[in-house]
Amino acid sequence: MTQPLRIVGLGGTLHDGSSSEKALKVALAHAASLGCETQLFAGPNLNLALYDPRRTERSPAEAALIAALRRADGVIWSTPSYHGSISGMLKNAIDYIEDMNKDERVYLSGRAVGCIVCAYGSQAMGTTLSCMRDIVHTLRGWPTPFGATLNVLQTSFEDPSSTGAQEAMQACQTVAAEVVQFAKAFRQT
Repeated sequence: MTQPLRIVGLGGTLHDGSSSEKALKVALAHAASLGCETQLFAGPNLNLALYDPRRTERSPAEAALIAALRRADGVIWSTPSYHGSISGMLKNAIDYIEDMNKDERVYLSGRAVGCIVCAYGSQAMGTTLSCMRDIVHTLRGWPTPFGATLNVLQTSFEDPSSTGAQEAMQACQTVAAEVVQFAKAFRQT
């Protein structure tokens, strides 16, 4: 029997229940419905010390993040768009991937990374999504073809029956489905 695929989600804000955290949970729930094991690092779980490559000791939270990413078959990132880029909290968590620079699977090699951006308006969503994809490439990962950009002025997860919520949930599920599809294909090679 083969192990289920492991999908790790990183994102949200320090505000528990932020739109980017809700979007990430939708994506991870869809990955779970496809038979994957999922693990969420959101909000307070990402409130890590500033990454310092000279510091070799890792807190339990930092060590758990790196251990999860090392085991991951796929990753999903979700961020608010802060001034046209990703949040500092997510960027700091991503910086801890540097601890994987000597791994057999260096950084995010062989892993798809799905990207979700939430913003108050459409102005910054494209630049933030592009930034995320650039980071994924730099870390040797594979950004999924579809990236979800959610304008939270038009979308609310509060009323799941609304058209905006339905479209947002479908977008997050598409991101998850593509991460899972890539992870399955990569595992078979």
